[in-house]
Amino acid sequence: MTIDIDKLMRLDIPVVRQELDANAIAFYALSVGVGHDSLDREQLAFVDPLRGPQVMPSMVLVMAHPGFYLGHPESGVDPKAVLHADQSFEIRGSLPGEGTVTSRTRIVDVVDKGPGKAALILAETELSDDSGRVFATLGRTTFIRGGGGFGGASAPAAPASRPAPPEGPPDHVIELGTRPEQALLYRLNGDMNPLHSDPGLAAGMGFGRPILHGLCTMGVVCHAVLRGLAGYRAEALKQMRLRFSEPVLPGETIKTELWNDGRFRALVPSRDTVVIDGGLAVVERPNL
Repeated sequence: MTIDIDKLMRLDIPVVRQELDANAIAFYALSVGVGHDSLDREQLAFVDPLRGPQVMPSMVLVMAHPGFYLGHPESGVDPKAVLHADQSFEIRGSLPGEGTVTSRTRIVDVVDKGPGKAALILAETELSDDSGRVFATLGRTTFIRGGGGFGGASAPAAPASRPAPPEGPPDHVIELGTRPEQALLYRLNGDMNPLHSDPGLAAGMGFGRPILHGLCTMGVVCHAVLRGLAGYRAEALKQMRLRFSEPVLPGETIKTELWNDGRFRALVPSRDTVVIDGGLAVVERPNL
C-alpha cells in the first residue's frame, strides 16, 4: 500500500522520558544475551545491579524508546509492511547510569522507489539526560514494502556513505547464541511490533515464525564488538552502523566477523546466511 505522505509528515512522534536505573540497565543487557556465561566477570559487570551495572553502548537504541510509531493509524503507513533496513548510533558523551533520559525523534527524509516498490523512511533521534545534555544520536532507515508511488524523490537528499567490503580473513570471529524466547524478552524494552510475537502475522509476512528485532541482533553484535575490538571497555565504543540484510530467528547462533579497522559482518552459520553487512564500529584505542 502506497504510504500517505501527508499523514506521515504530520505524524506527532512522541517525546519520551524514561527514568533510568540499575535494573533497567541490567535488563537491557540480559535481553541481548549478555550474561549467558555466568562465570565471565566481564559480562557480569553489565548485568549485575550490585556492580552498577555498566551500560551497554547499544542500550542507547532503546533508551526512552518512542515505540512502534509507524503502527499508529495516523502514520499513513501499513504497519504490516514495515521492516528495519539500517541503523546507526553515535555516542557523544558519557552515558548516564541513572536519572531521566529524554528522546526526541523526527523524520528527516522519505524516499520513493516507485509505484509497487518500496518507500524508505529516514529518522533521527537525539537522547539527552536530565540536565539537557545530548549524549547520543541515532539514525534509522525503515523499509516500507509496497510503500512507493507517492511522488517523492527516488534517492536520499544526503546519501550515507558505506564502508568498502573488508578484505582478507577476519581478525576476530565471535559466536553468540540467542534464546528461543529472546524476542519476547527484548520487546519489553519498548518495541511492541507484533511481527516479533504474533505467529500468524509473521506467517502472513512470509516468515516461518516471529523474528528477532533487528535492534536485538544489533545488541548481540555490539556485544561481539565489545569483546573482540574493545576488550569490554564500553566507553571505547563511540559509533556503530550497519545494514540488516536478513532476519534472525530466535534461538539461532550469530557469528560476528570483525576486522581490526572496525569493519564487521554477521552470519547465521546454520543457514549460511549473512544477516548484517556494511558494518563499521569506531573504537577508541587505549593510550599506551
